[in-house]
Amino acid sequence: MTPEENKMIDYIAQLIRKPGMSIDENTPLVSSGLIDSMALVDLLLKLEELTNRRIPAGKVQAKDMDTVAKMFATADRVGKPRR
Repeated sequence: MTPEENKMIDYIAQLIRKPGMSIDENTPLVSSGLIDSMALVDLLLKLEELTNRRIPAGKVQAKDMDTVAKMFATADRVGKPRR
């Protein structure tokens, strides 16, 4: 796991605020109900920050943000490097 993925996991843990909840890069977030649609906007902004890429929201679906691994794969697939 990359340092950026670890930072995203820490960020998500703060968002969900469930004591004792352990998440990793493959934990389902959206499909399990841990993250709602409102939190997805925050996660997309954090993903842009961590990857230093501009990720068009119109090209990202909830399923693309279901796990940390999928988030970073989506950033690689549709993100454009920031200048």
